[in-house]
Amino acid sequence: MKKILVTGGCGYIGSHTIADLIENGYDVICADNNSRSKSSVLDGIEKITGKKIKNYHVDLCIADDTHAIFQENPDIAGVIHFAAYKSVEESVGDPLLYFENNINSLINILRCCIEFDVPNFVFSSSCTVYGNPDTSPVTESSPIKKPASPYGSTKQMGEAIVQQTVDSAQIQSILLRYFNPVGAHPSNEIGELPIGKPANLAPAITQTAIGKLSQMQVFGEDYDTRDGSCIRDFIHVCDIAHAHTLALHYLIDKKNQTNCEIFNLGTGNGITVLEMIRCFEAISGTSLNYRIADRRPGDIPAIYANNEKARQTLGWQPKYSLEDMMRTAWAWEQKISSRS
Repeated sequence: MKKILVTGGCGYIGSHTIADLIENGYDVICADNNSRSKSSVLDGIEKITGKKIKNYHVDLCIADDTHAIFQENPDIAGVIHFAAYKSVEESVGDPLLYFENNINSLINILRCCIEFDVPNFVFSSSCTVYGNPDTSPVTESSPIKKPASPYGSTKQMGEAIVQQTVDSAQIQSILLRYFNPVGAHPSNEIGELPIGKPANLAPAITQTAIGKLSQMQVFGEDYDTRDGSCIRDFIHVCDIAHAHTLALHYLIDKKNQTNCEIFNLGTGNGITVLEMIRCFEAISGTSLNYRIADRRPGDIPAIYANNEKARQTLGWQPKYSLEDMMRTAWAWEQKISSRS
């Protein structure tokens, strides 16, 4: 059982990835200071997998504390680095917070990977690196445009840091560019737990439907799209999680052709925000209270993925439909709301 360090493992995608890794035979440790997550997520993972996860409650921006994790675990075979702030809107309002947190933590982790000879590194990137693309679907070779937000800038910088670091180190790496994760684990034991105002569409929808929010906003109805709202590529979080397991298999089995490879993780289908709302209403039987608001700074009109490279190279196949995404998201919202 190879030991994998998952940073940000109490977060949304991180927690689902830990569950998937364990179900595929890996030993996992977690590093998460819970500044944007809840440690109770680990209890849900334990219920799914039967495994208790050790979490290092560490701020990865503090070099000595990060170093101590690797000292205690000299047998780490790979790192999946999720730990980062991720709100486009928040990053527009406080860019330095994002540059400081997202870049410093990455540098500290990579320094430790070099010092402790950790050979495999998977970086949590984002479709925001494409900026506002000229056309969609985007491929991994689509032009990298000016980022629309400081969050997108940190992902562009992060990719460059990884690429140029592994060129001079004995590290094999993969950059996974996510599109828009949605849904919850089918066990209903883990799901998205936004702290404060939801930054993502699905929890905004479900929190409005359950009554936590009195009304949700659709930011813009005058984009050049089918119905005037933004187009995104929504993908089930479990499909994204499994891609990380496949990426590690790929690196550990030394199938990579270069020391840094890039893969898009999306369904390949562009769905508008209003179509997403209509899908939820059909699944839940609930009429959603929403209003059209002004465009939001940092948003781009449309982006969705070409995922052929991940399908052909990693053997990855998204399994969950849009209806599955909304059904599991709604079941999760109902569960956590009943406990509060």
